[in-house]
Amino acid sequence: MSKIRLGVLGGGGDSLIGVLHRVASSMYDRYEIVGGVFNPVHEENIEFAKQIGVNTDRVYEDFDTLIAEEIRKPKDERIEVVSVLTPNFLHFPMAKKLLENGFHVICEKPLTTSHNEAKELEALQKKHKAIFAVTYTYTGYPMVRHMKHMIAQGELGKIQKIDIQYYQGWINPVIHDPEVRKKVWRLDPKKAGISSCIGDIGTHAFQMTEYLTGMEVKYILSDLNTLYEDNSLDLDGTVLVRFSDTFKGIIRASQIATGEENGLTVAIYGQKGAYRWEQENPNYLYHLKDDEPRRVIKPGNAYTSDVSLDGTKLPGGHPEGIFDAMGNIYKGVAKALRNEKSFEGEYPNMNDGVRGMLFIEKVVESHKKGNIWLSLDNQ
Repeated sequence: MSKIRLGVLGGGGDSLIGVLHRVASSMYDRYEIVGGVFNPVHEENIEFAKQIGVNTDRVYEDFDTLIAEEIRKPKDERIEVVSVLTPNFLHFPMAKKLLENGFHVICEKPLTTSHNEAKELEALQKKHKAIFAVTYTYTGYPMVRHMKHMIAQGELGKIQKIDIQYYQGWINPVIHDPEVRKKVWRLDPKKAGISSCIGDIGTHAFQMTEYLTGMEVKYILSDLNTLYEDNSLDLDGTVLVRFSDTFKGIIRASQIATGEENGLTVAIYGQKGAYRWEQENPNYLYHLKDDEPRRVIKPGNAYTSDVSLDGTKLPGGHPEGIFDAMGNIYKGVAKALRNEKSFEGEYPNMNDGVRGMLFIEKVVESHKKGNIWLSLDNQ
């Protein structure tokens, strides 16, 4: 079977996201990067393409030129799916035009800068019957997928509480200098949208709550911190979530947690047991019970679920990480593009992106209205 022809927007230079997506797309030999627009400066764009071995004939001056030139090509030659790796404010216009012109899309999160834009993309995606993935990367870890599968099988019994923490400290060195913080795009509402911390990492935690439980959060209440009056976007937040009267939880996210690196920690508690997992140590899933010693579950072993094994590339005892997790999402998209059999939740979809934007807006609204409960009705 021929490889899927992939185009890339953004991710040039020393972009971490760019490297992550390129390596992930190559991991299962399902894709070939055939063109794109990696940098806004065309000379840098061409030079970067040469560095990564992409034919410069299909490295375009800008996004509009890419669309115009690619749709002129025969269907069996043109780019099939495009990865959008640009800053947040460009996600919507790029994804919109891609969908309107018949391309499938893999988009970085958050999906857009507003819930209304996300709903518009959702309508277009349904109209054009396109495959659309939103790269909530952590759903690609084998142990996260195993956790989701076992929860659905009733391993924990009725879920009672969820506690997800996502702590980083990367903004701390820049936030305290008023001149320096003006230059950070994630703190610029015109580029990042209405939220920094919740929009960037809090939405990961929120998506994880719904992904693992298979349920939708019904209500939220938030308390955010901008640290300085002249900084309009949140840097830290605590969000209470309510699935039902008996299933509640908390999401804690911070970009000013001094010394923290990428501390995503998941804990899910049910009547019969609990799971605990940490992204910085992703090959260990802890299974807790009241009447038994704590168990450690590791990937690549026959006792794990089929969906976990499908996303495991190496024998047990060989560490897998963030590149592998993103690779599993690209693999899931490839299966969808080629109409192959797949597991539930192999890639985060449009609904995950739309729900994420609703979450961001309601969290900001709850805080501004004095920390009140708000409904997460998707309408």
